[in-house]
Amino acid sequence: MLAARLNPRTLEFSLVDLPVPEPGPGEVRIKVEAAGVCLSDVHLIEGILRPPHLEQDSVTLGHEVAGTVDALGPGAAGWSVGQRVLLQAGEERGGRVHTRGVDYDGGWAEYALATASTLVPIPDDLPFEQAAIIPDAVSTPWAAITTTAQVRPAEAVGVWGIGGLGAHAVQLLRLIGAAPIIAFDPSPTARERALRFGADLALDPADPQLSDVVGEHTGGLGLAVAFDFAGAPPVRQQALRLMSPAGRLVLVGLTDQPLTVANGTTFSYLQQQIRGHYGSVPQHVLELVKLTRHGRIDLSGSISDILPLSEAPKAVERLQTGTTSPVRLVLRP
Repeated sequence: MLAARLNPRTLEFSLVDLPVPEPGPGEVRIKVEAAGVCLSDVHLIEGILRPPHLEQDSVTLGHEVAGTVDALGPGAAGWSVGQRVLLQAGEERGGRVHTRGVDYDGGWAEYALATASTLVPIPDDLPFEQAAIIPDAVSTPWAAITTTAQVRPAEAVGVWGIGGLGAHAVQLLRLIGAAPIIAFDPSPTARERALRFGADLALDPADPQLSDVVGEHTGGLGLAVAFDFAGAPPVRQQALRLMSPAGRLVLVGLTDQPLTVANGTTFSYLQQQIRGHYGSVPQHVLELVKLTRHGRIDLSGSISDILPLSEAPKAVERLQTGTTSPVRLVLRP
């Protein structure tokens, strides 16, 4: 079978032919129908991220995966061949969370192995490419909104970085009743996308009147919650300046740069908070599948393009250059 693999030590990324894997005890083999391309995949290829628990020299990338059950290993009960499923983006092993496509082989391949407990059934009317991106592209902002930030209805919220995660954050904030939702992105394309996904206002962070505009739309209070999906120190500094008393800054975008609070006394006096966020847990994915099944979430506008697996390097290049500013690219074996 064809697979897109990375050697994290040498950073060699290539398409290779591998034997079709056989499921072991408690495992299920999945015929992959769709696999999302995430910026974290690009960070792995560039060496910015390193697999913390990888036990082999190379790994098949892809943590956003959907397909059909192809074969059952011993003891993998409760599933049937041909059943439509998505795969959780990771699982706990030995007390530590291991990520699919990072710490063990993922879904940029024609077939993938998964522990039976990490399968999630999906409805027949949910396209595979939309199902595939629920783990991470949708579940990470959902977890950040509902669990880490605990956003409440009618709270003023700012979202910095309207890419794959930020665009879904806007959509999900609209779902739970945040108001107003103000998006920030230097790209006109991204700002237009923010409005399409449900933002009340989309601003260029370089606008010299930014503080006045935010104040006007929040009754002079500022943002109750600010989400950084860009992972950039200037974003975090700007977000802190625009937050209300008791406001929460939630850090979702990843960066190895230090975080600086310009005025610690003011920050403490206003009782503001900074909360780190990473990923999601299985329950978040289950919630999103249910919301999708009942028509509360429409992911049809999230798929920017579908490419064959053989063009995985091209998909990576498109994210690296950012020229087309996709929400999500999807590979189809």
